[in-house]
Amino acid sequence: MQMDFDHFTSDGIPLFRPRVIPDWPTLERPLRARFLSAHFLFTLGNFIDEVRYDPDLYFHGEEIMLAIRAFTCGYALLHPSEHILWHEYTRAYRIKHWDDHVQARGVALEWHERDAVSREKVRQFLLAPHIGPFGCGTERSFAEYEAYAGLSFRHRAAQDATLRGEEPPNPPVPSSWATQPREWRVRIVLDRAALEPEALADSPFWYVGFHDADKAEIHREDAGADELREVLRGDARKLVIERQFTSARQPTSWTVWPVDRTGNWLGKLEGRALDAGP
Repeated sequence: MQMDFDHFTSDGIPLFRPRVIPDWPTLERPLRARFLSAHFLFTLGNFIDEVRYDPDLYFHGEEIMLAIRAFTCGYALLHPSEHILWHEYTRAYRIKHWDDHVQARGVALEWHERDAVSREKVRQFLLAPHIGPFGCGTERSFAEYEAYAGLSFRHRAAQDATLRGEEPPNPPVPSSWATQPREWRVRIVLDRAALEPEALADSPFWYVGFHDADKAEIHREDAGADELREVLRGDARKLVIERQFTSARQPTSWTVWPVDRTGNWLGKLEGRALDAGP
């Protein structure tokens, strides 16, 4: 498995998603990685002295901080091309940290309060990185990491190669890449059963909007009556709406909000926006 960029949170912290490495059985070498996983981290023992774990970090932001600090300390980030071990990650019957870091269990500062302080520290570092025991190393610069990973933390932007999960380093791009508009194609898949009956009966339009990590609308293109007739044709359970648009900001979520035949708003449907590529 490899860790791919997913999206930036509202406070500018990148989140990741796992993906099976393509053609992994035929690979003869590890793949270079942009990120690291805190629960699958194997390296030299003196890593704990050179990239000391920051005691102020709690949860979100831990992995991007470790990746940047390891990279700037001169470490290579790699995904193994062979199965070394498994991490059993099912959660249904396990106590999670948000279950026992609560006042009812005698904890003075609850998990979400600690996490908020931790996230703010990560946010500040990503906007104003520094060198030091809990900051960057001196073998490589923070800017070199951004170029290698294909990210702009200030603009909360990711390059196309990063979004596709290609092996780093990324191809050279113009210095203004993070603020240049680009084409996005997003595919929305709805479950017919999740829609109210009134949405399926002669609705004049459905609102279709896309939003960035701050929940700000960056594109709206409603589905009118003609499009809805095509989308709803037949009795397929999955309903597909596709949109292509230009934006300098990454769409991270979509909203579909139908109206009934008299123009009254019905229930909203929301989901994560994934770029469907060219």
